[in-house]
Amino acid sequence: MPVQPTTIPPQLRLLVRVNLLQAVRKLFALREQSKLLSGLIFLFVGGYIALAFWLFQKGLKFAGTFPGLGGLLVERLMFLLFAILFVLLLFSNIIIAYTNLFRNRETVFLLTLPIESQTIFRWKFIESTLLASWAFLFLIAPLLAAYGMTNHVKWHFYPLTVVLTALFIVLPAVAGAWTATNIARFLDRKAFQIIAVVGSVILLIVSAFLLKPQPISDEMLETRVLAVLDLMLAKTRFAQMPFLPSYWLSSSVLQWAEGAVASALFFALTLLSYVLFFGYLAFTKMGGVFYEAISIVHSRASMFARWKWFQVRTARRAQTRLAPEKLDLLLLKMRWLRPEVRAIISKDLRVFWRDTTQWGQTLMLFGLLGAYIINLRHFSQQLTNPFWINVVSFLNLGACSLNLATLTTRFVFPQFSLEGKRVWIVGMAPIGLVKVVRIKFLLSSIGSLLVTVNLIALSCHMLRLPWDRTLLLTGAITIMTISLNGLAIGLGVLYPNFKEDNPGKIVSGFGGTFCLVLSFLYIVASVVLLALGAPWSRWIQSPSGSLALQVGSLAAFAGTSLLVGWLPLKLGLRKVASFEQT
Repeated sequence: MPVQPTTIPPQLRLLVRVNLLQAVRKLFALREQSKLLSGLIFLFVGGYIALAFWLFQKGLKFAGTFPGLGGLLVERLMFLLFAILFVLLLFSNIIIAYTNLFRNRETVFLLTLPIESQTIFRWKFIESTLLASWAFLFLIAPLLAAYGMTNHVKWHFYPLTVVLTALFIVLPAVAGAWTATNIARFLDRKAFQIIAVVGSVILLIVSAFLLKPQPISDEMLETRVLAVLDLMLAKTRFAQMPFLPSYWLSSSVLQWAEGAVASALFFALTLLSYVLFFGYLAFTKMGGVFYEAISIVHSRASMFARWKWFQVRTARRAQTRLAPEKLDLLLLKMRWLRPEVRAIISKDLRVFWRDTTQWGQTLMLFGLLGAYIINLRHFSQQLTNPFWINVVSFLNLGACSLNLATLTTRFVFPQFSLEGKRVWIVGMAPIGLVKVVRIKFLLSSIGSLLVTVNLIALSCHMLRLPWDRTLLLTGAITIMTISLNGLAIGLGVLYPNFKEDNPGKIVSGFGGTFCLVLSFLYIVASVVLLALGAPWSRWIQSPSGSLALQVGSLAAFAGTSLLVGWLPLKLGLRKVASFEQT
């Protein structure tokens, strides 16, 4: 019997076509809203690519200048980078796939239509892969281009890297979808939250212990260079495990650049074979497992239901159904807050906690940043030059601010839009929409400050900075946190999207992109101004330095922060007030 050719199912083809049309129309709508702002966004994207390419090229050339060790350092950096990105892609795919498959209204709606569960899983798998991997592609493209230009490779290196990168992102996507499906089958939502938080804390502690560098004495630095190099590279040997997909990708790229085509093709075909095998299983065998898992998620009781303490707690809650929850009891102790303010705070905190994507990504981003800051105490022991200590301190400020900008754009910007079609109900309430927006701004600012201020204070302690520098950096991150939250809340009100209930799709519109661009530009300008105006900077302490430069830089930072944070929030409140009047 002849084998029938494999074709794309019509239902999957229809879903892909509809979503592609929606994406194209959003791009055209973005251009029609404001050509100036659209041009600014595309200029920012192009500037980022050019700047990243230039920095990667300079870094690769600098690493290659070490006599006898340059090639080894570049090779180890490539292995290490792809290994770390593979782990990050895996975590990102697990979080996004879990939300997209089991906490998505579109998925539930598609299950009610005459569409096979396998087709629904295929489409959601494709969508989750794109959402989880676009940032990886955006980061890795300038690096591979800079590596090719530095090594003067032939033209066929570039299309090969495109194919290999496309194959590479499939494996963490399959692993993430499979893990998310099994989590949904065997864990309920509360158990998943508890295990995820506890597991992240344990992973953070274990990572800080495993990544602890070996002490290097001054005698070793002077007499035993190879021993020092071996100690420095000892913690990166895990990236060269032959069973890692990142090893196959890195080996193929490096071997092809060096002209070893046979070895490069071996690793490329190894990657292709695993992608075809696991991709085939995901596209043909996961539909039934997905349907069983989503049925369990929407129908079963809690996994704690068999435990006696849970049964007693449930019985007590049934007897006192109107009794306040623990969060409400905590808010009741804050007697300085009015009842309607406590109600809004309670509602927003519950919505945030119930969205796995939000708190999961927040935990992952700041967890990685926290692990890096904890290890600064080992890094600072090797820094004796005050100039480099100052550079690292301002880089920490920029890294923390960039993480904060990502979170405010991703989670704070959609807060007003998430009210959806129910926003008119809030508008008719005695509290009014203006006060609701102000409460959202205060709540997001306080929550962000609790994280960013502690991280900056911890990093300053690890770097052993004096109290005046710590105070300046802490004050700077406080001002930047308030400004970034004001920008996100204000633009979220000015560019709402009440038709979507998915924060990721709300952010992907014009307003979210504009908010991200302005946030990044503000952070770059702020870090530069603070570096110029710091009393201990080399420009101030130089003979040509002056008090006017210091005062002007700090005043420009304060003025920029006020403009970025206050103006959008003011315009947003004015729009909400006019909306209530109409």
